[in-house]
Amino acid sequence: MPRVQKDASSSSRRSFLADVAGVAAMAPVLASGESTAPAVHSGGDDTIRVGLIGCGGRGNGAAIDALHADPNAKLVALGDTFADRFESTLAAVEFDEKVGDQVDVTPERMFSGFDAYKGVIDCGVDVVLLTTPPHFRPQHFEYAVAKGKHCFVEKPVAVDVPGLMRVAAASEQAKSKGLAVVSGLCWRYDPGVRATMEQIQNGAIGDIIAIESSYNGGALWHRGDKSDWSRMEYQIRNWLYYTWLSGDIIGEQAIHSLDKTAWLLGDASPVKAMGLGGRQQRVQSKYGNVWDHFSVFYEYPAGQSVYFTCRQQDGCSMHVDELVHGTKGKAQILAHQITGENKWKYDGPKPSMYRVEHEELFRSIRDGKPIDNSDYMINSTMIGIMGRVAAYTGKTLSWEDAMSSSERLGPAEYAWTDVPEPSVAVPGVTAFA
Repeated sequence: MPRVQKDASSSSRRSFLADVAGVAAMAPVLASGESTAPAVHSGGDDTIRVGLIGCGGRGNGAAIDALHADPNAKLVALGDTFADRFESTLAAVEFDEKVGDQVDVTPERMFSGFDAYKGVIDCGVDVVLLTTPPHFRPQHFEYAVAKGKHCFVEKPVAVDVPGLMRVAAASEQAKSKGLAVVSGLCWRYDPGVRATMEQIQNGAIGDIIAIESSYNGGALWHRGDKSDWSRMEYQIRNWLYYTWLSGDIIGEQAIHSLDKTAWLLGDASPVKAMGLGGRQQRVQSKYGNVWDHFSVFYEYPAGQSVYFTCRQQDGCSMHVDELVHGTKGKAQILAHQITGENKWKYDGPKPSMYRVEHEELFRSIRDGKPIDNSDYMINSTMIGIMGRVAAYTGKTLSWEDAMSSSERLGPAEYAWTDVPEPSVAVPGVTAFA
């Protein structure tokens, strides 16, 4: 019996990743201003010009890691919805004495507003780091690919199915252009996790029966409110707490765990999901409409079950890992160890996975062998969306059900207005759309 079992229906469920490349609605967007990959890999001394879109904490970290990854990379452009974010980004990058001299951002290459991404992408960069709130990822990735830019794409890549379809279509364009696409699903680049996965794939625990997956952590930041902020500005500055911006905690943060479970099962797509959850600590209106805990039960094509939990609640036990049950033993993915018939524990190097993903991105560009993480970043994003919608509605959903959703989250247009406050989902009341 093979260690990772797939069937024809699983392949069929994932065929949308390629099929949407032919969606006619996408063609005009992707064709506009289309260009091919920049020739930045022809020589070891070539400068790779990097543009950062999204100047928050994750964006700052990605920029620093990108510059560490290649001594001939330069940060040359910044883009963010809010111009007041630029100073903190430049300070953070320049504070790192090892890469501070790799910053070459001028005022003319700092762009703010909803169209800031276009300014960054159009100002002569080779690589873009897409680190804004996830709602904007499809639009930004689509435009970057159309302009022939290599991309580092933070997770998740969309918050709804229509957005994910745009990403999938753009990813097919990226493949045809030879563009590198590296995902922010960083555990795929951790040496210890890679080694543990390899042990499992080589049969160390036998056949996988079930996976216990958890991302149970504490509460995160809140940036407050100001009397002169429109409700659009308030929601974007506190984007974690709005499903239309973040995809809720199951998509924005806990997708790391869902991605590892999919990876363990050969990046198959689950056949169905049933979920529950809600708000217990973060019940005040300032926390928008996201939940603070989820439990989702996924069933995979070969019969394996994934029992998944996540929460952001203070004062509770924290645990983030996958416990994989096999016919010959068990594995703990982040603990990098196996028990049972074939005991094993990783004792190799432990470099920063955040740094490794950028090192491999830049190396692939220079070698002319661009990395493409598109398929798994799209599949794992969809698994998160599926689990959220199953929990929000209280319905058991098949993969085909979840993929049929036409619900687009967020306002019809982006403007500094008092957008409505979205409602909190109530299982059994919130309808599938």
